Amino acid sequence: MKMDRQYDIAFVGLKNGIHHYQYHITDQFFADHEVVTEFSDSQIDVGLDFEKNDHLFRLKFSITGDVTIPCDRCGEPYRLALWEEFDQIVKLVDHPEVIDENEEPEVSYLSRTESILNVAGWIHEFILLSIPMQHIHPDLENGESGCNPEVIQKLEEMRNRSGMPVQPSVWDALYKKFPRK
Repeated sequence: MKMDRQYDIAFVGLKNGIHHYQYHITDQFFADHEVVTEFSDSQIDVGLDFEKNDHLFRLKFSITGDVTIPCDRCGEPYRLALWEEFDQIVKLVDHPEVIDENEEPEVSYLSRTESILNVAGWIHEFILLSIPMQHIHPDLENGESGCNPEVIQKLEEMRNRSGMPVQPSVWDALYKKFPRK
């Protein structure tokens, strides 16, 4: 990943306490960092509350915005709203290379001799974690699928022609007991 100075926090000159940073992320961020994504038209705001203490930093990332992503069911693109928060702790240590960071993924280690912390990698990672694994159009207000109805109809026809039995939804029993409102 390419280092970009706009995501550097020069913490040596900062006073102890909370400092606020704001980043606006577009598709260019991912292109600049040579990251291939399945989404486009990114309009994401990342708020960062950076709390500096003498021996550690607490970072709270707030991800908001939206991206255009293809639906896994019908293939049509739709806008997916993002809203997520992530915490990261950075401990200042003498020898970070000897510490196994896999034990605590929300804790990172930085040498006391460093003076800059680059947050671009975390921004990238947290945006990707904000996107659900399954991308399906949200239901409409009337409860119907938001997917392209022509594609859904075609899928149903193909299923009927193949002779595959329609599997009851695992949720059907719950819906009978607790009807949707």
